[in-house]
Amino acid sequence: MKKVLKFFALFLVVAMLCTAFAACDQTPPATPTEAPSNTDAPETTDAPEATAAPYVGADTLVVGYSRFSGKFSPFFATTAYDQDVAGMVSVGLISTDREGNVVYNGIAGEKRNFNGKEYTYTGMSDVKETINNDGTVDYNIKLRQGVKFSDGKDLTIDDVIFSIYVICDPTYNGSTTFSALPIEGMKDYLSNVSSVMALIKAAGINGKSDLVSAEDTAAFWDAYNKAGVKFAQTISDYCFANYGDYYPAYAGFTTDDAKDDNGLKTAAGMALWGFGTVKDGVLTTKSGKTFTLSESKPTAEDYWAEIAAAYGNDPDAIEAEKASDTLASLIEIELGDKVDAMNKGVVTGDSAANIKGIVKVNDYELNIKMTEFDATAIYHLGVTIAPLHYYGDAAQYDYANNKFGFPKGDLAGIKAKTSNPLGAGAYTFQSYSNGVVTFKRNEGYFEGCPKITYIKFQETDDADKVPGVQSGTFDVTDPSFNDTAVNAIKKANDNGEITGNIITTSTVDNLGYGYIGANASTVKVGDDPASAESKALRKAFATLFAVHRDTNVYSYYKERASVIQYPISNTSWAAPKPNDEGYALAYSKDVDGKAIYTADMTEAQKYEAALNAAIGFFKKAGYTWDDSAKKFTAAPAGAQMEYEVIVPADGVGDHPAYGVLTDTKADLEKIGITLNINDPSDSNVLWDSLDAGTQNFWAAAWGAAVDPDMYQVYYSQNVVGIEGSSESNHYRIQDPTLDEKIMAARKSADHAYRKAVYKECLDIIMDWGVEIPTYQRQNAIIFSSERVNMSTVTPDITTFWGWMNDIQNLEMNPAK
Repeated sequence: MKKVLKFFALFLVVAMLCTAFAACDQTPPATPTEAPSNTDAPETTDAPEATAAPYVGADTLVVGYSRFSGKFSPFFATTAYDQDVAGMVSVGLISTDREGNVVYNGIAGEKRNFNGKEYTYTGMSDVKETINNDGTVDYNIKLRQGVKFSDGKDLTIDDVIFSIYVICDPTYNGSTTFSALPIEGMKDYLSNVSSVMALIKAAGINGKSDLVSAEDTAAFWDAYNKAGVKFAQTISDYCFANYGDYYPAYAGFTTDDAKDDNGLKTAAGMALWGFGTVKDGVLTTKSGKTFTLSESKPTAEDYWAEIAAAYGNDPDAIEAEKASDTLASLIEIELGDKVDAMNKGVVTGDSAANIKGIVKVNDYELNIKMTEFDATAIYHLGVTIAPLHYYGDAAQYDYANNKFGFPKGDLAGIKAKTSNPLGAGAYTFQSYSNGVVTFKRNEGYFEGCPKITYIKFQETDDADKVPGVQSGTFDVTDPSFNDTAVNAIKKANDNGEITGNIITTSTVDNLGYGYIGANASTVKVGDDPASAESKALRKAFATLFAVHRDTNVYSYYKERASVIQYPISNTSWAAPKPNDEGYALAYSKDVDGKAIYTADMTEAQKYEAALNAAIGFFKKAGYTWDDSAKKFTAAPAGAQMEYEVIVPADGVGDHPAYGVLTDTKADLEKIGITLNINDPSDSNVLWDSLDAGTQNFWAAAWGAAVDPDMYQVYYSQNVVGIEGSSESNHYRIQDPTLDEKIMAARKSADHAYRKAVYKECLDIIMDWGVEIPTYQRQNAIIFSSERVNMSTVTPDITTFWGWMNDIQNLEMNPAK
């Protein structure tokens, strides 16, 4: 998320942190301070009980963490950090081992060898996969008995079924793609259900859906227009704050003139944003309306009318004009307590009452039937088991009568618990306040009572992580493993190494990779993101981004990261290797398909060659080139002379891609193109922009799964904003050939075939120019050697086995 990108975002090994020096019968500290409650939490009678906050002592582990978004639901968490909070209190249906392989016999446990040692892996279930002669696949899942949620209620197969139906609801808009599995009856269950809001939008501002009340219709469009005025105002404010220097050229007056005159701000905002021109003191709007600024000035209402008219009052299309707040978010604010009703599903035709292929056998057993083999299925079946009685409504659960704990199409009750998670995990959620998430151990945890009493995830900036462990503020954290961090760690330890008497460092290859993304909907020529001209425009930028990767990635990480050439983690078996047929350096061919670089080129010569290649791509995109000035002077319709890239570098440029962006910006300036670098101190600026789909370029990192399936991130249906989307296709790439290949690879168990098909998919993604693979890094977790009992940290940490595994065995050293 969004962010995970969620978000849009990496699954951090730091999620797997915990140690303590406390026995299960130990009482909390005698005089704790009172823990402030989470002010964002909903008021519920069955929410997790709040307790006093612990003092930081021998029974408390403090983890330095990046910032949270407060969405801690196992269903709706979007950032990796929020997902980690949900993971602390939850259990999954299926477990995996140190190599990412599924544990099929989790109840009794399986013994497997790794690195010359034998380990026993246990979990919540036993799973049997049967491939039938007719191509269908049956999964039988038997659940471990005797497990309880942290509030003492039994965990049964009904909780599993409830959890599955939540993520398969037609109105579900979280990141899980379980509903994309070829489960028998899934399509029938999802069909012919739309949200009230979607029906209103589809009918249009002058239309009326027969399935929506006149009251709801009027309420939406009233909120739309009120929000729209505020939306227009945000654009004017943004232009005033960021582009005041352009006022004389675009509006004929200065920023000082407009400082206390909102009408002039609006006029300038319209001119700068392409909704009008100012000449001789007269504003002529895009629709032809005129304002003599000495006599009358436009209002935010006037500006909104121009925007709405330009997009035919299409709320989703209007988001392309976002400067800060999205129109959707402003509409939700205006709707107030009507939001849940607007998001409610409405049956528009025949829709199945259940998912035929999901069959309850008994209180601890479930069968799932798929119509065809899907290589990703076994991993998707490992859903988080959420308590029906807490997130849903037990009174609305009756399996035999197709009731699954909530009304189909209405997830409002489940979303109400988003900030207060509860589950059967090793820890219970206590509070989130002042940037600190507090957990207390679950004494009934099925793997054994954790030895640590309290854990606190404390927000911090990356620059403060190593000093935080050294000073005692944090016991564990995950700094960016760059030169600054490494040197600080070595300096802290008496032996001058990364593991010593003060700090212990654990490193593994990251299951994910860094990238620079391009939004095909906002970086395009004309109206077609798939046109050759649009692809050429994005490749112009991509070529320059790519050439500056080697120097900058090495400068930031040294040997702790490597530049990658394809948008896939090098930890994946599907990643192309240098000796593979067709392997090529990213964006190393010019507009004619010829190699940009030669083996004997110096770095300076490569930069010059890349710039010349970029010029060729800009020309193909339709940009106007002034040969005498050696600069571009005008952009083709639909394109711009100025673009923005968002990089979450804490506002101080601390990001591995930051140098790539600054070097590219300098190159583009030489040829008349402007690249504005937005480095917000709050990374939510990026996540919000990705959610709205309004970003141009951005720098982020993907977390990967064991299986290299590409459906969630690149499939056309999963573009952000499409109903039923996974909300993960931030590139907005929609390519039918790519879709076909993604689905073909899913249906095969042959690794060689799948790897070849995925190489073709990667080539299509690169041809669109929407992603520039940047780096494969190592993850570093650092522990306080003084306070954490390192002998109790799970051994043989791998990319697939973080140190929060075996969390119940971790201990702190006795307080000195």
